[in-house]
Amino acid sequence: MVAGLVLMLAVLIAALSGAHHHAPGLVSTAHGGTDRHARSPTVPPTDSQEDQNKAVAAVLSYTPAVREGGRRGRDIALTFDDGPGPYTPALLSVLERADVRGTFFAIGQAERYFGVSTEREVRDGDVVGDHTENHRELARLSAQDQREELVEQIARVELVGAPRPRLSRPPEGGFDATTVRQSHALKLLMVLWSADTGDYLRPGTEVIVQRALAGAHPGAILLMHDGGGDRSQTIAALPTIIHRLRARGFQLVTVPQLLLDDPPPRGQSVLPAFNG
Repeated sequence: MVAGLVLMLAVLIAALSGAHHHAPGLVSTAHGGTDRHARSPTVPPTDSQEDQNKAVAAVLSYTPAVREGGRRGRDIALTFDDGPGPYTPALLSVLERADVRGTFFAIGQAERYFGVSTEREVRDGDVVGDHTENHRELARLSAQDQREELVEQIARVELVGAPRPRLSRPPEGGFDATTVRQSHALKLLMVLWSADTGDYLRPGTEVIVQRALAGAHPGAILLMHDGGGDRSQTIAALPTIIHRLRARGFQLVTVPQLLLDDPPPRGQSVLPAFNG
C-alpha cells in the first residue's frame, strides 16, 4: 500500500515538473498556444567566436570600416544582404552541403517573418550583421533616425537568439559621416565589399559566377544577396563559385574569421573625406 502511494506521488511530481518545460523560443500563452515572438535562447559563443569578436574589436580600434582583409593569406568572405527571406533556406542548404560559413547582413523587419532562417544561420556558425531595421538610405536620415535603424535591427536579431551584431553594412553601401559615428558609437564595424556580383539585378547565373571569380583575391569580401527579390540565380551560382574558389586554393570564411586570420593593414583609408 505504502509502495503504491510512493509510486503515485513520484508520477505526479514528474508530470508537474514536466509541465513547466517548453520548446526553445516558445512561451505558453493564456489560450494554451505558443508565442513565437518570445525571445529565443542565445547560443553562447565558442572560444573561436570569442577570438573572432576580439579581432573585430581590434580592427575597429584603428578603422571604422573595411572593404577587405589583408592580402597575406588565402581567405575570402562570402557575404549576403537583404535577408532573411523566402530564398534564404535554399541558400543555406548550399552552404551547409559545402561546409561553408557565410556572413549575413539582415534586415530587422524581415526577422518578423523569416527569423527561423536566422536561427538556422546561428546554428550553422554563420555570422549575422546589421543591415538596418527598414533598409532606408541612411545618408538621408537624421542622426537619431540612423541610430534607431541600427539599434532596432540589433533588438530584432537578438530576439531570435542571434548574438548581438558586431558588424554593420549600410543599405546600398550609402552612408555619411553621421553613419560612421553612429556605427562606431554602437561598436559596429562597418563592412563594405571589394567585389559586387550584381546578383540583385539577376544578370544570369554564369555572369554572377564570373563576377565572383573576377573579384577573388586574398582578403576579398564578395557581395551577394539572399533577400530582396528572386535569388534563384544566386543559389544556382553559389555551388560553382564555392568549387572554383576552392580550386584556386582559397578558404571561404566569415568576415570576423577573415579579420582574425589576416586583418587589413593600419593606415589604409577606405572611406571618403566627409565634411562635418
